[in-house]
Amino acid sequence: MQKFTLHEGLVAPMDRENVDTDAIIPKQFLKSIKKTGFGPNLFDEWRYLDAGFPGQDPDSRKPNPDFVLNQSRYAGASILLARKNFGCGSSREHAPWALDQFGFRAIIAPSYADIFFNNSFKNGLLPIVLPEAHVAQLFDEVAAFPGYRLTIDLERQVIVKAQGEELPFDVQAFRKYCLLNGFDDISLTLLQSDKIKAFEAERLAAKPWLSHTVTV
Repeated sequence: MQKFTLHEGLVAPMDRENVDTDAIIPKQFLKSIKKTGFGPNLFDEWRYLDAGFPGQDPDSRKPNPDFVLNQSRYAGASILLARKNFGCGSSREHAPWALDQFGFRAIIAPSYADIFFNNSFKNGLLPIVLPEAHVAQLFDEVAAFPGYRLTIDLERQVIVKAQGEELPFDVQAFRKYCLLNGFDDISLTLLQSDKIKAFEAERLAAKPWLSHTVTV
């Protein structure tokens, strides 16, 4: 998992409440057995005017010119500004995968659905919670200033505006530790590899029959 320490990026506004995971990555794209390739289909039904299907060439699609992520001023955005209850709906982990693979590193919103919130941390995506008034102000500033950028300092737990104003945010200590070090659940487990090997050796010494292969 990619480390998250200090990130500076362009902000794109998703000015909708209750954006659910089926909007983030529609159900037909969940058929893939791989963990990659979901970025082109992020917000698929909003980004394109034609229906999409797995394996389709994105260049063959008809983009919706009115959708925010298709507007040139937000090309390359890596921070998503959203409204309350972002990521509601089903528990699909594909939603943070799609956001990450599109290029987003962080989301700023007043609130999130619990499962999406947890899944984001586990996949290197930082979901920041700010008071609704602060989020509303950021929406106004993004609209007023093309090329609006923010810096997110996870170590200090602050969002820094271009003029230097800082917005503090909370993050649970263990989640912060994992993001700063790029540890997902597998990486955390592998930190204990010596203990795991020692346990396996001790277990086999006590119960050697466990190493035998049963043939039928």
